[in-house]
Amino acid sequence: MHDERRRIEDRVERVLGQRIQPAVHSHSLPCEVSFWQAPGEPVPFAEAAAQTYEPFAMGTPWGPPWGTTWFRVRGEVPAAWAGRRVEAVFDLGFTAAGPGFQAEALVHTADGVPLKAVNPRNRYVPVARPAAGGERIDFLLEAASNPDILGRGFLPTPLGDPATAGRAPLYTFGSAELRVLDEEVWHLSLDLEVLRELMLELGEHDPRRHTILHTLERALDALDLDDVSGSAAQARELLRPALTRPAHASAHTVSAVGHAHIDSAWLWPVRETVRKAARTFANATALAEEYEEFVFACSQAQQYAWIRDQHPRVWERVKKAVADGQFAPVGGMWVESDGNLPGGEAVARQFVHGKRFFLDCFGIETTGVWLPDSFGYNGAYPQLAKLAGNDWFLTQKMSWNQTNQLPHHTFWWEGIDGTRIFTHFPPVDTYNAELTGREMAHAVRNHRDKGGSSRSLAPFGHGDGGGGPTREMMERARRLADLEGSAKAVVEHPDAFFAAARAEYPDAPVWSGELYLELHRATYTSQARTKQGNRRSEHLLREAELWATAAALRAPGYAYPYDELDRLWKTVLLHQFHDILPGSSIAWVHQEAEAEYARVARELEELIARALAAAGPGVPRVFNTSPRDRAEVVRTPEGPVFTEAPASGSAPLGAARRTPEPVTVTGLVLDNGLVRVEFADDGSLASVRDLTAGREVLAGPGNLLRLHSDLPNRWDAWDIDKHYRSRWSDLLDADAVTVVASGPLIGAVRIERSFGRGSAIAQTVTVRAGSRRIDVETEIDWHESEKILKAGFPIDLRADRSTAEIQFGHVHRPAHTNTSWEAARFEVYGHRWVHIGEPGYGVAVVNDATYGHDVSRTTRTDGGTTTTVRLSLVRAPRVPDPAADQGRHRFCYALLPGATVEDAITEGYALNLPLRVVSAGAVDPVVSCDDPAVTVEAVKLADDRSGDVVVRLYECHGGRAAARLRAGFPLAGVTVTDLLERPLPEAAGSAGAVTGDEVALTLRPFQILTLRLSRA
Repeated sequence: MHDERRRIEDRVERVLGQRIQPAVHSHSLPCEVSFWQAPGEPVPFAEAAAQTYEPFAMGTPWGPPWGTTWFRVRGEVPAAWAGRRVEAVFDLGFTAAGPGFQAEALVHTADGVPLKAVNPRNRYVPVARPAAGGERIDFLLEAASNPDILGRGFLPTPLGDPATAGRAPLYTFGSAELRVLDEEVWHLSLDLEVLRELMLELGEHDPRRHTILHTLERALDALDLDDVSGSAAQARELLRPALTRPAHASAHTVSAVGHAHIDSAWLWPVRETVRKAARTFANATALAEEYEEFVFACSQAQQYAWIRDQHPRVWERVKKAVADGQFAPVGGMWVESDGNLPGGEAVARQFVHGKRFFLDCFGIETTGVWLPDSFGYNGAYPQLAKLAGNDWFLTQKMSWNQTNQLPHHTFWWEGIDGTRIFTHFPPVDTYNAELTGREMAHAVRNHRDKGGSSRSLAPFGHGDGGGGPTREMMERARRLADLEGSAKAVVEHPDAFFAAARAEYPDAPVWSGELYLELHRATYTSQARTKQGNRRSEHLLREAELWATAAALRAPGYAYPYDELDRLWKTVLLHQFHDILPGSSIAWVHQEAEAEYARVARELEELIARALAAAGPGVPRVFNTSPRDRAEVVRTPEGPVFTEAPASGSAPLGAARRTPEPVTVTGLVLDNGLVRVEFADDGSLASVRDLTAGREVLAGPGNLLRLHSDLPNRWDAWDIDKHYRSRWSDLLDADAVTVVASGPLIGAVRIERSFGRGSAIAQTVTVRAGSRRIDVETEIDWHESEKILKAGFPIDLRADRSTAEIQFGHVHRPAHTNTSWEAARFEVYGHRWVHIGEPGYGVAVVNDATYGHDVSRTTRTDGGTTTTVRLSLVRAPRVPDPAADQGRHRFCYALLPGATVEDAITEGYALNLPLRVVSAGAVDPVVSCDDPAVTVEAVKLADDRSGDVVVRLYECHGGRAAARLRAGFPLAGVTVTDLLERPLPEAAGSAGAVTGDEVALTLRPFQILTLRLSRA
C-alpha cells in the first residue's frame, strides 16, 4: 500500500478547520447591543441595570485597562428556528491570549440571574434546547477589559498599575449573535478531533494508527463540503467503528478531574479575582446541569466566601452542585498559599480556616491538599496536612524543575518528623489540561511509576485566570472513556482517584524532606516589603493572641477578640497566596498588599495595647512574647536599659539578676567582653573575634555588600538564574563611617553608602552589653534595575552543611555541589535564621524580614576553609511590576558568633519579637515549659469559645524531648487535638496525666503537638 499519510493528515486538518468547524453553527442573527461604561471600579448588578444604555455598533473599540463595560444584548429567536438548539455567541474582541488573560464577561438575565461567563474558548450562552421560536433574550454582560500583562513576553509594561495603564480601549467588539448549534456537525468535529489527535500520537508502525487514518479518509469522502450539515450523520457513522473499539485491558487510566486554577491575585488585583471566581463558578455549575458525570474540584475557601458574600445566586447553584456531588471542595486551605514562606503557625491556620469553612458551609471534610502551582513545598507539610485530617497531597509544579526531574509521580512523601502522606504529581504535566490526544499520550509516556501504578490524575479546564472546563472537554472525556490506543479517561472526584491509587500501590516509594523547586528561586526575595509585611503580621498575631489570652484569663470583663482575630488572620492568609507573598504579581497587587499589612499592623497593635491595659496600671514593665527567657538591652525614651523577662511573660523594666560587662568603643572597635568587632575604613567588618571561644570568626570582609546583575532567562520576578554570579560589584566606597553609640550598654557604628543609579544604603552595626549578637540595622533607598543586592559573611569554619529554619523545625542542606541536585540549590530559603558549623563551633545569621540566601564553601591558600553565608536583601525585576522594590526598605539582620542551633532559635525569636515596654500590671506566663527543645508556637483561646486554652508547641532541635508544661492558671485537664482542636486519640500518649498545674510531654523529633487545656 502506498504511504499517503501526509496527504490524508493534511486533508483532515484543512477540512476540519475550514469546513466542519465553521459549520458548527448553521444559522446566525445579529443582536441589538447597547452599553454603559462604569466610571471607575466595578459596581453591583442592580446599579448597572438602572443606568441608561447607549447604542453600540459592532467593530467599535471598548474597554480601557481594568475597566468594566456593561453591554445590554437583546434579540428574538426566529420562528423558523423552532426545534433547533439556539444559543447566544459573543466575540468581545478576543485576542490570541488564553482565557483569563484578556477580556471576559459574566452574562446575567435582565432580572440579575447570572447564567455563565464568556471567554475566548467558551463564547456561548444557552438560549433554548429546543427552541419554540419567538423566545426573547435580554442579557446584561458585565465585561471586564483586563489587559494581557505578559502578551509581549517578559517585557516591562505599565498596564499592571492603574496609575500608568492609560485609558485607551484595549478591545474591539466583534459580534453578538443568536446562532443555531448544529449538533450533528458539532459532534462530527469532536469525533474527528479525538481520532486525529489519537492517530498522531500512535507509533508509525502501529496498525491502529493506519486504521484510523483510512477511516478518516472514508469519512471525509462521504462528507459533502457543500452540505456539511446534511452529510455529517453519514460521515459520523463511518467513524463509529474507530470510536467504539475498546481500550486495551492494561490501558493506563486517567482520572479526569474538572478544575479551574484561579490565582487569587497575580496579573490582576484581588477585586478582579472575585469576579473571576464568579464567572468560573457560574460556568462550572452550568456545565454540571448539562453533564451528570461532571465533577469540578475547587479549592481555596476564600474564593467560596467571596461568592457567598457577593454573588448569592451563584452561591445557591454551588451549594446544589456540592450536594449533588458535582462540585468538589478540595485542598482544605484558605488559599493555595506559597509553600515556602508562610510561617509554621500560618500554614496551620490555612488548614484551620479552610477546612472549617467547608465543614460549616457544606458539612464536608476535605481529605487532601490541593496545591498544583506553589513554588516548592516545605518539609513540615506532611505532618501539618495529616494533623489537619488529610490523607493525600497533590501538586503539579515540580514538573517545572530546571535541572533534575523527581523520580516518582506517585509516592509517599515523608516530612522532617517522619510523617508520611500519599502524594501524586500528575504526569500530564499541567493543571490546565484539555484532554487532548497529546496530553493523554504524554501522561502515559511520562508516568514514572509504571509497573506499580496504572493510573494518574489530570486536572482539566482553563485556569490561572479561571474559566474552567468546557463542554468540548467533557465530550472528549466521553469519547476517551474506552478507546483503543488511548489511556482510559474517567471523570471522577480526586478522592476516588487517591483511594484507588493507594489501594493499587500501597508500597509506593518514599521521598524524604522538602520538595525543592529548581526554578522560581527569586520568589524568596522579590517584593521585599510584601514579605516584611507578612513576617511582621505573623508575629503581631502571635503577640495579640498571647496577650489576649492572658487578659481573658485574669482580667474580669475583658472580652477575647475572637471576631477581630479571625478577620485579621484571614487577611494575612489571603496575602500568602502563591503569587502575592512570593512577589510575582503586578504593581497593583503589591501596593494593596502593603496597605493591607499596614492596616493589619495598626489593628493588631490596638488589640495588643487593649490586652496589656487589661492588666491594670503599674510600673514600666517589659513584655516578652518569645518562647525563651530574655536578658538584653532595650531602648526606652530615657535611654537603654539592661533587663530580663520570662518567656511569654513580663517583668519590671530593669529587673536583672546580673550586670553585663559594658561595651567599650575605641576608634572603630566595639568590645563587650563577649565579641570584639573591628571595622575597616570602608565600613565592612574587618574582624569579628569571639572572645569566649578565643577565635576569629571571619575569613574575609564581613557584611560585604555585593551588587549583582540579575536578568534571568525568563520569569523575571520569579527566577534567579545561576549566571547572576558572573557579574558583580562590591560596595566598598563609604560616604561616612561614624560612631553613633559609645556605650556602656550600646556601641554602634553607622555606615552610609551611595551607589548605582541614585541608590543609598545606611547601616547601623550594633553591639549590646551581654549579647554576642551583632545587629545590622539597614535602611535602603533602592533605585536599581535588574540587580540583586546580597550581604555576605565569609566564616572561618568548614561546614559540611547549612541548617535553615523552616516551619516547625529546620532542614540541613549540603554545602557541597557533588551532584546536580546539590548544585541546583544555589539559592535557598530559610525563615528567621541560617546556621553553619563544624564540630565544637557554629555561627548563625538571623533576620527579621529576609528569606533567600546562599551558602558556599571555598578552600583558602592557607589550607583553611571559608564557608560563606550571603543573604539576598533586595531585587529589582521589571516584570510583571516595572517598579518592583523601588524605594525605601528597613530591616535588620544579625551575625551570631559561637552559636548552636538552640542559640539561633532563641535569637531568631528575639529579633522578630522585640521586648515591649509598657506601664502595666504584672502578666505571668500563660504556659511555660522546662525544656528548651520544646518551643511554644501559639497560645490562644479555643475557637469554639468554650474558654479552653489551646497551646501549639513542637520539638525544635530534631531530637526527642521529655518536658513538663506548666499552666499559669488552675488546670483541670488536657486533651491532645488536631489542628482544628478536635481530640486526636492516636497522639494522646504524647501528653501525660495532669499533676497539679503541670502535664508531662513526650515528643519525637520535630513533632507538632496541639493541646487543649481546660480550666479548673
